[in-house]
Amino acid sequence: MIEKRTSQRHRVFKGGKITFENSGIPCTVRNMSAGGAAIDLDTPVMLPQSVTLSIACDDFVRHCRTVWRNDKRVGLAFVL
Repeated sequence: MIEKRTSQRHRVFKGGKITFENSGIPCTVRNMSAGGAAIDLDTPVMLPQSVTLSIACDDFVRHCRTVWRNDKRVGLAFVL
């Protein structure tokens, strides 16, 4: 597999929340880099192209776009 990330990713295991269209679902953040994150969802859910990722314990909020999906894992790119 060819690595396409421009910045190094770091493994994490943090509870987060994805919000979109006045709803929110819990997620687990599995890895992060300066440009994005990979999250796990409890169940496969159709997400819109644009979402917000929040990690309360880190006071972290980023607007994101979905870039890939594999069953319950979703790749997000942070939107600047």
